[in-house]
Amino acid sequence: MKVLSIAAANLRRMFRERSNLFFVFIFPIAIILLIGIQFGGGFTPVIGVVVPQDQGLAGMIEEALGNSEGIDTRAFEDDESLIAAVERGQVQAGVFLPADLEDTVAAGDQAKIRFVLRPDGGGPQLQSVIASAVSRVMKPVGAAQFAAGETDRDFAIALDRARSLGPSIPEIDVEAMTVGEALFPPSMGRFDLGAPQQLVLFTFLTALAGSAALILSRQLGISERMLSTPTLVNTIVVGESAGRFAVAFVQGLYIMVLTWIIFGVDWGDPVGAFLILTLFSAVGAGAGMLMGSVLDNDQQAAGIGVVASLGLAALGGAMMPLELFSPTHKTVAHATPHAWALDGFAELVRRDGDTMDILPELGILAIYAAVLLGLAAWRLRVAITRPAQGRA
Repeated sequence: MKVLSIAAANLRRMFRERSNLFFVFIFPIAIILLIGIQFGGGFTPVIGVVVPQDQGLAGMIEEALGNSEGIDTRAFEDDESLIAAVERGQVQAGVFLPADLEDTVAAGDQAKIRFVLRPDGGGPQLQSVIASAVSRVMKPVGAAQFAAGETDRDFAIALDRARSLGPSIPEIDVEAMTVGEALFPPSMGRFDLGAPQQLVLFTFLTALAGSAALILSRQLGISERMLSTPTLVNTIVVGESAGRFAVAFVQGLYIMVLTWIIFGVDWGDPVGAFLILTLFSAVGAGAGMLMGSVLDNDQQAAGIGVVASLGLAALGGAMMPLELFSPTHKTVAHATPHAWALDGFAELVRRDGDTMDILPELGILAIYAAVLLGLAAWRLRVAITRPAQGRA
């Protein structure tokens, strides 16, 4: 019972810190959102289109854009609303089709179709998609203009004739082939890559930051006062271990649940995901306890904790996917527990694996947790009992 009380006290301390409301609960989700927007895949670009009421050729261009692979279209009533939608990121590009488009080409004049693009994301790449759709629709227009000029026929009749002949012209078949194995599956959601990375980064960061609270407990004499009560040293050590673990686990579970609810991240086999989170939280708890029992200055521990957690995260693949590492760098990365946790999440989230597929990763994380928690428990016991022995 005392073990649970000590662990609960550590959790309450975390929630009472106002800065934690941002760095523990808001900041990680904001980073995941930013990474997903900038680098994620698995979404369909939307092109806004202003189509006049008398559609004609304009309506055919809108239909051609809608039929383009991997593109959605959205109709707007006027230019101002479409420009505002592009500026706000509601659509990635905008096409303005003039109301006199068919009259312009019938007179043999050059038609101008305006479009606007966002400078970020896939905006520039959409220009070729728009140009291709317009070219497909306008292809028979040139032939109709030529026929109408040479035969003195009505342009509309010549255009209908050119369109009817269009299907008889054989098209070129293009076959795309992917050589080798894709690094990421095409079905991967835009947040499926960043969410596990940020979970690993912030879970370990929060666990190391807890070392400062452990040092403060010793500085304020809380550990000594607990020893003055009928409380065994082992009870204090286990309680502090449970507290460090609870803090790290709550951080990781919060990220996991919220990204599932808000961003639709599928964490795969729930048993496997729970085991990875549990073992990695234990690893973080052991590292945080070891640091808190070795150092005597809470500000020093906070600084070292941030640098160490960010450095290990970068080395272990929490800032750049392990799939992009060189073979040598990937071998070095697996000296960190972060790489093993991310390998496990990659198997579950991106490769549809189950618990049996991540047994090696779970085994390595269990070894890390056992070693770190064992060393931390021994060192914390020494740090707690040494002041009492000195007074005796």
